[in-house]
Amino acid sequence: MSNSSQEEFRDLPVDVSITERDTVFTGRVWNVEHERFEYNDHVIARDYVDHTGAVAVLALDDNDRLLAIQQYRHPIRMREWEIPAGLLDIRGESALLAAQRELAEEVDLQADSWAVLTDYWTSPGGSNEFVRIYLARDLHNTPVPFERSEEEADMELRWVSLDEAHDAVLEGRVSNSIFQIAILQAHASRARGWDTLQPGDAPFVMRERRDRLGSGAPWQG
Repeated sequence: MSNSSQEEFRDLPVDVSITERDTVFTGRVWNVEHERFEYNDHVIARDYVDHTGAVAVLALDDNDRLLAIQQYRHPIRMREWEIPAGLLDIRGESALLAAQRELAEEVDLQADSWAVLTDYWTSPGGSNEFVRIYLARDLHNTPVPFERSEEEADMELRWVSLDEAHDAVLEGRVSNSIFQIAILQAHASRARGWDTLQPGDAPFVMRERRDRLGSGAPWQG
């Protein structure tokens, strides 16, 4: 075990030699990849979900209320509270444009002010999925409501204060990971005068790295 106590506390990228790669499952949204690679003088085999990545939007009004949506999620058989989010499944589409599209399609809102709240890997032990969470402010309605279907047809929308949402996260009343991370990050950033925010078009290092390493996930377009 190495001692890196004198280095800056941060994640470090590692490039390894891939000796074998096969797509063992091709899905509608994501694939499952099998890879063999060299690491620490060993050849290791791993399977993982190869994902398109996603964006999410914490829409905050002038009274520090966020717009939450309650939606049915079949794998867990629950209607859970979330924030607007969607896949980066259109090749070449910028993350910011995807976030703006999702905000309009899911909750009929547009925003004049956009900032990056945080980026994170959702489950790096078994997936290369990443999420960029935006903070959207200066909100106004879209000219025409979006027509929704399937699980989105009966979504409930609720404006919730950031403090109330923060309490719900800490008390374990909401369990969606994107929601939790967005709320905790926003609550902490607000306490620091929002000095942790990045520009809406900030470089998306996670996406660039995933694409450079070679994702085989399905794409639209």
